[in-house]
Amino acid sequence: MSAVLERRPVLNVDAVRRDFPILDLVVNGRPLVYLDNAASSQMPNAVIERLVKYQKEEHANIHRAVHYLSETATREFELAREKARRFLNAREAREIIFTRGTTEAINLVMHGYGRAFLKAGDEIILSALEHHSNIVPWQMLANEKGVVLRVIPMNDRGELLQEEFAKLFNRNTRLLALTHVSNALGTVNPVKEMIGYAHSHGVPVLVDGAQAAPHKRVDVQDLDCDFYAFSGHKLCGPTGIGVLYGKAERLEAMQPYQGGGDMILSVTFEKTDYNVIPYKFEAGTPAIAAAIGLGAAIDYLEGIGLAGIEAWEHELLAYATSRMKETKGVRIIGEAADKSAVLSFEIDGVHPHDVGTILNEEGIAIRTGHHCAQPVMQRFHVPATARASFAFYNTLAEVDKLMEGIVKVREIFG
Repeated sequence: MSAVLERRPVLNVDAVRRDFPILDLVVNGRPLVYLDNAASSQMPNAVIERLVKYQKEEHANIHRAVHYLSETATREFELAREKARRFLNAREAREIIFTRGTTEAINLVMHGYGRAFLKAGDEIILSALEHHSNIVPWQMLANEKGVVLRVIPMNDRGELLQEEFAKLFNRNTRLLALTHVSNALGTVNPVKEMIGYAHSHGVPVLVDGAQAAPHKRVDVQDLDCDFYAFSGHKLCGPTGIGVLYGKAERLEAMQPYQGGGDMILSVTFEKTDYNVIPYKFEAGTPAIAAAIGLGAAIDYLEGIGLAGIEAWEHELLAYATSRMKETKGVRIIGEAADKSAVLSFEIDGVHPHDVGTILNEEGIAIRTGHHCAQPVMQRFHVPATARASFAFYNTLAEVDKLMEGIVKVREIFG
């Protein structure tokens, strides 16, 4: 028996699974095995019930009235902001901006910081591991203003080359935009050290934390990043909500991303005075229910404990990696020494979409495609991969089901 199998779980997975009603679903006559958590995690009852409570008992617009429902909704919305502050260990709640997700958060920084302070010839450093959401906005800025993008290369294991990273800095470097954890490979970047190096050159840092925040404790004060972004729907929360953390002094210097209601102090046809942070960046009616649901998701995850979540997901990844390496005709894409709960792979002679289709017939949900990380695919000379991504509610038995499905794929395709 595998040494991993003999270890006792670091959390009560059976009890946790009872919190997620969707895990009882039967797909194609088989119990659902949900291994697409890097795309979206599932919601526990605590979050679902909190969303229902808001809609049934608390729904109103916020910040704009003195009646009971509005005051209640405003209080709960701002309480969710405080929960996000606590979750990231930000210094102040005003450093927490609600967005639609990581993508909008990065675009907010591009517009509010990049367009305001960068000029032709300035340089932005990205990495070869980035999601399209941390590439395309900066390309838009480059096309508009003549900014130059420079890329940190990676090795065959999917790890960034730190010596090459250091060589990219010069007197024109104005920003480092870096993923904390690769969504395509699971590589965990040494972001604290990289932030420190960037700061030694006077360069601010934006961290895409979409794949890190659900799986490990994030302390933005310890990291000392200037910006950090994550999405609610990868964190057992609703879709359409996310967070941008920014150091107060950075946010105060930035221009608003959008204009409209609630981001102003006063408006005339001659002039507008903007609101204080974070409201300066939250134009219009926000996703109130989703923000409150995100707060409930944070409560839920913190109740379980991020340390236990990370440890169990490491067990799952280690076991799945071991099983996959024992299976003929299967190649793991990305074998960094430090990885999070993502396992990308290909099966000899089988297109990833066919892998996903056959696994779906077995009730197994994985992701197939380029994972919005086409430069990563190009680096490994593959058009796409199959990707299994784990959450703390997954089990070793589900990993076994995945491997049984992979064996079936190989049998079907000879």
